[in-house]
Amino acid sequence: MPGPADGLLEVGRIGRPHGVRGDTYVTFTSDVASRHETGSVLFVLTSAGTRRLEITFSRAEKDRHVVHFSGVDDRNEAEKLTNKVLYAEPIDDPDAVWVHDLVGSRVVTVGGDEVGTCVAVVQNPAHDLLELDSGALVPAPFVVSCTGGVTVIDPPEGLFDLGD
Repeated sequence: MPGPADGLLEVGRIGRPHGVRGDTYVTFTSDVASRHETGSVLFVLTSAGTRRLEITFSRAEKDRHVVHFSGVDDRNEAEKLTNKVLYAEPIDDPDAVWVHDLVGSRVVTVGGDEVGTCVAVVQNPAHDLLELDSGALVPAPFVVSCTGGVTVIDPPEGLFDLGD
């Protein structure tokens, strides 16, 4: 199966059905509230191509949401969506730092010292962590900016001294 349409970003995953009316559990990987609000448009990949899904109902339940998508009105339809990755259009927010911008960027301190390349962003209960090619982990609150393929961080003294 081909990947998502150009420009779409992964924002979550559909879990098992909830009830008999087409509701499903959804775990969102995006912390942007508008992704799981009524009217939000998301996409999944199917054997027939990209399918558009619009949220008509959503409520938080523990660490996930119960979601109803327009046109998915029974348990059988909901089961067809189980384990599908959800994608969405990027949100234009010039002040936001996005995972897809961080991964692959050069990471430098505010003092100009290059500390590596971000190879992944790891979800963590307290804060997401930037994983550098050296294996170092940098908590996301230390990120100052990410523009033009360069992520600037303001780490505390000694953050990178553990391995020495």
